[in-house]
Amino acid sequence: MIILGLDPGLGTTGWGVIAADGNRLSHIANGQIKTDSAMPLASRLLVLDLALADLILEHQPGGAAVEEVFVNVNPQSTLKLGQARGVVLLAASRSGMEVGEYAARLVKKSVVGVGNASKDQVHAMVSRLLPGAKVAGPDASDALAVAITHAHHLASARRIPSR
Repeated sequence: MIILGLDPGLGTTGWGVIAADGNRLSHIANGQIKTDSAMPLASRLLVLDLALADLILEHQPGGAAVEEVFVNVNPQSTLKLGQARGVVLLAASRSGMEVGEYAARLVKKSVVGVGNASKDQVHAMVSRLLPGAKVAGPDASDALAVAITHAHHLASARRIPSR
């Protein structure tokens, strides 16, 4: 299964695409979608949506995972992050994918083993779990970590027999 991981942000949205075959993971691609802070909000959201549509068309993922929003000290920043997250969720849903949502602490715990891991620790473990991947930056690393978390949760769900 091809999984698209997304770390939403209005300024930079990280993305990562992995292939999951049971517990075997392999890196396909990763990157960052950046928007120009000088542009109006609506235009920035449109840029994000169009870039995600192209990304989904190119990689044809079968599932997506998105990091949940956390509350910033600045309410305006939280609102903008929420709007970007809404665009990310819509783009993934529009293509018919099921979308998993994961708290940042759960992603860190799944990938590193502790929920309060640093960005450097997440990057190091993503590099170890996806050898040879050239990660485009911290947002892309976080997105790959979200995809890895989703792959692990899907594999666990398949192992648990349904009643």
